[in-house]
Amino acid sequence: MTRRRAVVTGASSGIGEATVRLFASRGWDVVGVARRADRLEALAAETGAHVVVADVTVQADVDRLRDEVAASGGADVLVCNAGGAFGMDSVEASSADDWAKMFDVNVLGTKRVISALLPVLRNTVSAPDAASIVGVTSIAGHVAYEGGGGYNAAKFAERALFSVLRLELAGEPIRVIEVAPGMVHTEEFSLVRFGGDQARADAVYDNVPDPLVAADIAEAIVHAVELPARVNIDLITVKPVAQAAPHKVIKGDLKMKRA
Repeated sequence: MTRRRAVVTGASSGIGEATVRLFASRGWDVVGVARRADRLEALAAETGAHVVVADVTVQADVDRLRDEVAASGGADVLVCNAGGAFGMDSVEASSADDWAKMFDVNVLGTKRVISALLPVLRNTVSAPDAASIVGVTSIAGHVAYEGGGGYNAAKFAERALFSVLRLELAGEPIRVIEVAPGMVHTEEFSLVRFGGDQARADAVYDNVPDPLVAADIAEAIVHAVELPARVNIDLITVKPVAQAAPHKVIKGDLKMKRA
């Protein structure tokens, strides 16, 4: 039996790295994609993954990724995970440059990768099997919150991209799956968002009981694509129990209210 193959963007840390590790542990061939060569090399050494250094905001990099994936065995699954948030200022006060960066990586980067690799998926997979495109969005693409401005806008747009793609691919054996995480404690997401301010990044998770970790989202991704080919999970929303919404997170112990 031919081993299935998954391409995962944003693979140098956080959810992407965890997803590469989980796919590899389940016997998949994996292509990890990210900008940082040193981290990818370490990941390859530990997991056996094939890695490609590429920036999803650079078309030439994405074209090279397409060619390398096609030449080295194709792909059954594409996980569009590369993304990020920059700043938490108000709509009025926030930087238009930060908004542009968020749209470029979260929306246009996702579009570039899908446009490049969709033909590769078609050439690799045929019915009764199904190819899968997984978009890692965010609950920020479903519920707006103060300070979310540009990130909300980018993730709402990315969510729309996947909703339209599902309609456009109807009739082909290609699943389009959106995974929308809530609060996930990773080493870099909040640190990048707050411009490297470690104390401010740590405060996001301070006294929150059991925020999600990257491996939790990886489990949702791999579960969805390992289901029978007839099953498409349109949307998986994953939040820690302590988070009811982006703007409602419980601090301190969770306690039952008993009569």
